[in-house]
Parts: sequence; C-alpha cells; structure tokens
Amino acid sequence: YLVMDIYSRKIVAWEVHEGESAEQAASLITRACLREGIRWEQLVLHADNGGPMKGATMLATLQKLGVVPSFSRPSVSDDNPYSEALFRTLKYVPDYPSQPFESLEVARQWVHTFVRWYNESHRHSAIGFVTPAERHEGKDRTILEARAAVYKKAREAHPERWSGAVRNWAPVTEVWLNPDREQSSLPRTESRAQAA
Repeated sequence: YLVMDIYSRKIVAWEVHEGESAEQAASLITRACLREGIRWEQLVLHADNGGPMKGATMLATLQKLGVVPSFSRPSVSDDNPYSEALFRTLKYVPDYPSQPFESLEVARQWVHTFVRWYNESHRHSAIGFVTPAERHEGKDRTILEARAAVYKKAREAHPERWSGAVRNWAPVTEVWLNPDREQSSLPRTESRAQAA
C-alpha cells in the first residue's frame, strides 16, 4: 500500500503486507491523515478499483475522516500518471532486486530505503528539480528563487554563453490529476487546480 501527495509527489504513507484487505488500507489512510493533519473534506483520495480500496471498511473510514473517494475510470490502467511514474521509478532504481525478496521483513526494509531516497534525495523535473520533501514542507519556493537568481547573475556575467531564455524556475503552483487538453497545454505559471 502506498499513499502519495500528488502536489508534492511525497510518499506520505506506505506498508508492505503479504495480502490485501480493506482493513489494512483503512488503517494506513487513517494514520496518514492523522500524521499529515488532514481536515474534514480537505483531501480527495484517488485509488484504483481494487477490492481493498472499494471495500466497506475502507469507504466507511474515508467517510469518517471526511476524505472524498475518487476511483480510476473503468478499463483505464494509467488513470493516475503520478502513481504510474512513481512505480516506474521504483522498478528502475539501480538497486531494485532481480530476485524475489527473501522475506516480508526484507521487502519492508527495501521499500523503507526506497521511500527515504525518493522523498529526501530524488529531484523531480516536473516540480523544478526539488525533492518531494522540500516541496511538501514548502521549501521549494525559496530554492527555486535562489536558482533563478543564480541563473540571472550567470547570464548577466556571461551573456555570450546564453543563446535563449534562462530556465524557468517558477514553481508549479497547482496540479491536475487528469487534465483535459486545454488545461494540459497551459504554461507552467498559469493557474491549475490542485488534486490530492
């Protein structure tokens, strides 16, 4: 199980179990909401159509927490591009095991190490090459402003090295889960609706 904040790309909760159940999913989302300080109807949880996510226990938990459920469209395997990208990163990280995990504990330890790296070290191009943790904590704006200043100063000092515009270090302010064509063609600095 894995919960990711799509605005920051941070993995905010995860667990590895031998099987799936609505009870385990409900327990994970409850702890994640408490840890993240989620208020009533502040969060939309987008999930696949699997039994654990649509089970009565999970749906009752979401209702109790004030979390709005959202599910992938039927027969659309890539309805959440953020989670698809995350799992692609997981599968192509250099230390991804070539053999099955020896035990549940070994699997949990490997995922723990991956999550720490992903949240605290991995810099995402789509959010300005900051880490998910930096963006989640609101540190991205300061980092991006500093980068913009460095680029501006470098261009002023050596204009002959620049053939075009300076890289756009404006922060991505809003995120869409599945934008329509008109929204996905907007420039980075235009407003976009946030989905979580």
